[in-house]
Amino acid sequence: MFIIHSYSTAILFCFITMLCWGSWANTTKLSSAKWRFELFYWDYAFGILILSLIMAFTLGSQGTLGMPFLENLEQANNSNLLSAFIGGVIFNLANILLVSAIALAGMSVAFPVGIGIALILGVLVNYSVNPQGNASLLFAGVALIALAILLNANAYKQVSKDAGTFSLKGLLLAIIAGVLMGFFYKYVAVSMVADFEIPEVGKLTPYTALVLFAVGIVCSNFIFNSLLMRFPFSGAKLSAGDYFTGSAKDHLVGVFGGVIWHLGMSFSILASDKAGPAISYGLGQGATVVAAIWGIFIWKEFANATKATYRNLYLMLLLYIIGIILIILAKN
Repeated sequence: MFIIHSYSTAILFCFITMLCWGSWANTTKLSSAKWRFELFYWDYAFGILILSLIMAFTLGSQGTLGMPFLENLEQANNSNLLSAFIGGVIFNLANILLVSAIALAGMSVAFPVGIGIALILGVLVNYSVNPQGNASLLFAGVALIALAILLNANAYKQVSKDAGTFSLKGLLLAIIAGVLMGFFYKYVAVSMVADFEIPEVGKLTPYTALVLFAVGIVCSNFIFNSLLMRFPFSGAKLSAGDYFTGSAKDHLVGVFGGVIWHLGMSFSILASDKAGPAISYGLGQGATVVAAIWGIFIWKEFANATKATYRNLYLMLLLYIIGIILIILAKN
């Protein structure tokens, strides 16, 4: 199977993860105006599963290193299969809340707050399980990112109150999503082999773990998203039949969004072998910077902001970038 062999390649993969995780939410804006995010999210989940299976039967089954997907799946312990599955369930609940927050508060707010919190918790949780890297540099980077989150939340509060569009519900959903999202990665990481080249018995290769993770997302979606359609945070309730009223473009955009996100997840998991789970996850969650740039400069979510607010936003981006650099340098 395909495996990364150097730290520099792992960092490159983490940057691709950052771009994917920070950009997939743009696809929610490419659907038709009538296509609600609850309907978009079904195709998004299917896109994640489709890509995970494609990668498992190609990159995860070829070559002489590691263990082919089907062989690894057959010998895996149920506890490890369940762990990767649970990771998908936790992620799915967190991500549904995050997408809800985007719909209510915008990308440039939901991402820095939600994903920023997820980054902080995720680094702490993954470092406690697998303490790789210089703790001082790692946690200094996390501290700067925490400060950046506070600056962004304050900027959103000021601008939205001036415009009369402040959504406390959107901000709270982003916070809850961030807390949940800080824990999903650990369940996937602990299910996997310690050495990708020489898998230990009962453990999952990254490709097998990603498939179980995707299955967890799709299965839990029939519970979480069905409930959200019946009891939406905003707008009228939806029925299962509404899903079939979408155009081919609406459905393809959703699948594309899932593929983009899961490409980032796959690269992050592959990079964790050389970078360590804490650094791989933390650097990938620098996606907040990418999402904030999309929201601020492309979607003009702060178009009516004052100069003082823009100074805070630029400072927020600077702190995020410095924090990310410190996380990169934290590798021993």
